[in-house]
Amino acid sequence: MSFADLLSVAEHRRADIARLATELKPGRRVALSTHINADGDGCGSGTALARLLAQLGMKPFIVNPTPWPVMYEFLLGTDVVNRTAEGAAALRDADVLLVHDISDVKRLGVLADTVRSLKIPRLVVDHHLPSDEPAGEITLDDTSACATGELVYDIAVTLGLEITPAVAGSLYAAILTDTGGFRFSNTTPRCHAIAAALLAAGVDPEEMYTRIYASAPIGRLQLLGEALETLGIDRDHGITWISVAAGALERHEVRSEDLDGIVEHARSVSGTRLALFFRDLGHGKVKVSFRSTGAVDVNAFARQFGGGGHAKASGALVAGTLEEVRERVVAAARAYLAVSKPARPD
Repeated sequence: MSFADLLSVAEHRRADIARLATELKPGRRVALSTHINADGDGCGSGTALARLLAQLGMKPFIVNPTPWPVMYEFLLGTDVVNRTAEGAAALRDADVLLVHDISDVKRLGVLADTVRSLKIPRLVVDHHLPSDEPAGEITLDDTSACATGELVYDIAVTLGLEITPAVAGSLYAAILTDTGGFRFSNTTPRCHAIAAALLAAGVDPEEMYTRIYASAPIGRLQLLGEALETLGIDRDHGITWISVAAGALERHEVRSEDLDGIVEHARSVSGTRLALFFRDLGHGKVKVSFRSTGAVDVNAFARQFGGGGHAKASGALVAGTLEEVRERVVAAARAYLAVSKPARPD
């Protein structure tokens, strides 16, 4: 397959983009929103969309359910309007809502009820598995995409929009982070081809790596050391887990985004089939991250706890104390691994 073939946009995606484009009209105010605790794909695809939709003559602004991560502030530049601090009130100013990197309206957190009540076109651009309560009616949703950023790239190409250096940087950040630095199983020849095109459009890969992966505050390393002391291993079942207690972020003066990647330390243990990360949010809530190293479908497992995501990376919010949730989830993991079927590709 040639480089040009890899960059071509699949016909079914073009058809979905054409449906989205019927609502992307000049002059319209479009609110862009992603999931709680936005990651690199959510931030990268959102800022890229903002710049691309501005080329169409639209008036884009970002409204996320949780504060913009400090580590991704550089993606906003000086041109992207971020109205997250205004909350749901900002959504009511919109003529169109475009939700990205999320398929489930519940993952919009404090914005979910407002989104449900909106009487405007609701669009979705996402690469996660379908939800029983989708965030919109007009969708570009393809689980074969390595990141939502890949789908946003396809929007730009299909609609003939310019991939400026700023757009390229946002898309590169989205793809880089969601593929784990091009090492996860969702890394495809096409995502490498798109990354090459983005480099040609002006991305500096060393600068991007440094901003995202090599600018950690000292508190993050201290928190990591504390978390690694909680490492638990069940070698018989291939389960590893790491925990972070309530108040740890405040004690080390770090933010939620500084927890990104901690679960990978559990997954890196030899013989691991299922890695778990437990974060005690306090008030009887624990956030659980699930990661698979091989054939285990963690999306199906996470659904046992009201969560979901990808076949090899999912999450859930579980009620209980840290100790209760950890004991319950690990016990369920042992039972699940005894009968689990191979993960199907996302």
